[in-house]
Amino acid sequence: MRVVRDTNVVVSALIWSGTPYRLIQAAVDGTVTLCTSPALLAELSDVLTRPHLAARLERQSSSVEEALSLYGGLAVGVSPKDVPAVITADPDDDHVIAAAVEARAGLIVSGDRDLLDLGRHREITILAPAEAVRICCP
Repeated sequence: MRVVRDTNVVVSALIWSGTPYRLIQAAVDGTVTLCTSPALLAELSDVLTRPHLAARLERQSSSVEEALSLYGGLAVGVSPKDVPAVITADPDDDHVIAAAVEARAGLIVSGDRDLLDLGRHREITILAPAEAVRICCP
């Protein structure tokens, strides 16, 4: 299954492990294919360079660059041509949807209420990390 993860879920996986990390492990195992886009990687870079998160990575003997390289190397990159206006409350969420459409993903994983409330876009299901793990990592 092709999966696009919202930045909040990627950060959670890279910084705190837990349930969101299981989807990274599933990608390593070949159970799922993670997909991302330049806009999502740029947002991830922006978030990870926040001082408290960069410091957390350093305490884990890692760096922002290593985390970006790990995730960017694991995920398949797509470049959406269009970014539809779907989530009016937070246009950044539209980049998640655009990446999922371009990647032909079956699943978006997010902790973002606006995306979760949408529940579905076209044929793409939108789930919280715990629900996604139940489906993708039995």
